[in-house]
Amino acid sequence: MAGTLYIVGTPLGNLEDVTRRAERVLREADFIACEDTRRTGKLIELLGIPKRPLLSCHEHNEAERVPEIVGRLQAGESAALVSDAGMPLTSDPGFLLVRAAAEAGLTVTPIPGPTAVSAAVAASGLPASQYRFCGFLPAKSGRRRKALEELTREDVALVFYEAPHRIRKTLADALDVLGDRPAVLAREMTKLHEEFLRGTLSTILAEIESRENVRGEMTLVVGPSEEQAPTEQSPLDERVAELIASGVARMDSLKQAARERGISKREAYRLLEDGSD
Repeated sequence: MAGTLYIVGTPLGNLEDVTRRAERVLREADFIACEDTRRTGKLIELLGIPKRPLLSCHEHNEAERVPEIVGRLQAGESAALVSDAGMPLTSDPGFLLVRAAAEAGLTVTPIPGPTAVSAAVAASGLPASQYRFCGFLPAKSGRRRKALEELTREDVALVFYEAPHRIRKTLADALDVLGDRPAVLAREMTKLHEEFLRGTLSTILAEIESRENVRGEMTLVVGPSEEQAPTEQSPLDERVAELIASGVARMDSLKQAARERGISKREAYRLLEDGSD
């Protein structure tokens, strides 16, 4: 009889977040497929689970591991698939394995657990009954800005993962492309130094820029643009003309007027071209 592939959610940081079911599956599975055997080995140890067979399965070797793991499942073994933290396949490897197991007719069972996406959205205080999870933005600014521009017309909250060494540039690009929307930056959720920076993209960027070092896992929630739009404003073309008259360059005037309205510079330019506000 073929075995089962369990997709197991593990704690983001706080070990108390592990479910009883997840702990049982990790204890009983024939082997555990994981991103980093050292990190998962430490988790197993901290949970008090006897040493388990660990098999590395990460973004650089997943394609090579799939035939081996599927073969073992077909032979009757059961496997637990875990990521370094949170729910596997949420910006983590595992898609190739899960797809191959499903196509082979094997049983694939999710063991729900913590995810940074849902945790950040729940604690954000932003209107997010609907949201779009965008994962990690491209590392290079040009591609990152292009990806953000494709999101300018989304009328739901946007959720991003980001690395600490890129967070300043990502916030700056998001501010420039999306406009000064309400936002929350969640850092080190469930861990000792958990922090939520709340405000707008501009205020959060200012706070991050004021810090010498920024560390930890980061999840950025950006609210819909209409939440930032003032109820009463002068027409866009009048505001741009006013700024130009005060000595601000035309493109900088357009950018500032866009930020004041919580829209992107591209959208502001389109509105001016259309002759509407």
